[in-house]
Amino acid sequence: MNPAFSLRNGALHAEAVDLRMIAERFSTPTYVYSRQAITSNFHAYRDAFSRIQPLICYAVKANSNLAILALLASEGAGFDIVSGGELLRVIAAGGDPGRVIFSGVGKREEEIELALSHGILCFNVESEPELDRINTIALRRRQRAPITFRINPDVDPKTHPYISTGLKSNKFGVAWHDAERLYRRAAAMPGIQVRGIECHIGSQITELAPFADAMARLLDLVDRLEAAGISLEHIDVGGGRGISYNGESLVPMSEFADALIAQLGSRPYRLLLEPGRSIVGDAGLLLTRVEYVKRGETKNFAIVDAAMNDLIRPTLYGAHHGVLPVVPREGEALDCDVVGPVCESGDWLARERSLVVAEGDLLAILDAGAYAMTMASNYNTRTRPAEVLVDGDSVHLIRERERFEDLIAHERVAG
Repeated sequence: MNPAFSLRNGALHAEAVDLRMIAERFSTPTYVYSRQAITSNFHAYRDAFSRIQPLICYAVKANSNLAILALLASEGAGFDIVSGGELLRVIAAGGDPGRVIFSGVGKREEEIELALSHGILCFNVESEPELDRINTIALRRRQRAPITFRINPDVDPKTHPYISTGLKSNKFGVAWHDAERLYRRAAAMPGIQVRGIECHIGSQITELAPFADAMARLLDLVDRLEAAGISLEHIDVGGGRGISYNGESLVPMSEFADALIAQLGSRPYRLLLEPGRSIVGDAGLLLTRVEYVKRGETKNFAIVDAAMNDLIRPTLYGAHHGVLPVVPREGEALDCDVVGPVCESGDWLARERSLVVAEGDLLAILDAGAYAMTMASNYNTRTRPAEVLVDGDSVHLIRERERFEDLIAHERVAG
């Protein structure tokens, strides 16, 4: 658990704020984020890599709330986006489009137009047809589009298959054996300006070796490109650094930075990084209330007011999230699953936990700052949670809880 969340005077706090007060003021379920945790995580990257001053492009998909984007923009972050909507979010939050990289395998024409009109840093191109499309649009606009190729280095990140992105069987990036040909072709296109090279091998990676292997493959290709007269400005090693959800051992940030810097050596390229989860993952929790304690024949359940539509990671990935009572109580622990009210057997937030729990208790679902609210839905016509940002002893509402009226505002009855 991030030190920004701690037990004080018998109750769990976010920084200096009692979570009971947040539940009383904003109801539940509510996402609670710590400003201190977010900035500390960002500073860990900045400080570890300070010798080479990389551009740290926060992956917007991890948590796209405007307040969090604005906070990171104020710290000097760039941004990694995968849609036109995410670009507009960055701009609305005060981020600099000139520090934005646009990834993703399915960029639409209007998204490419939007990105070019705002002068983004570069497109991470993921296929030859995409390269052709960007060149055509840039020529139509009488511009040169800045691009890198996202290279698929066929490196196994040793993570969940759904979040592995650097194997040759994945949809992402251009094939390693095609890369040099594509760079030569791109360098000759009148609407294209080659800026760099990029790879992103996956998410929730806890070991150093996959990053080092991917960097080595990138540098080998970079050296061959330079020998062919194709000069680059930056090397982007993507994101994917994990957090400790369930006691995982993580490579220290200093060791991670030292290894990549040593591999880069004296090459004159700027390093780009695309962290997401490791910036916000442990900086948030989902605050929920127990509605019922149900004792079954073979399994017991703590039924809470949060559900898979609010936090789908356990259902989607079998992901582990720690669960803590906001106010620990004495008594006999119950072995139970923590589940929600959604009408799906997959609606669970935690399995096989030992909790001293009663109806009305508040629970904190830990490490819920990344790929949580951004993946929330309205399944079962459930309104999505509120979001709050804690700063010391202050609490800021950064997203109002949805209302039923919000859910049907764009629907029409035929006829």
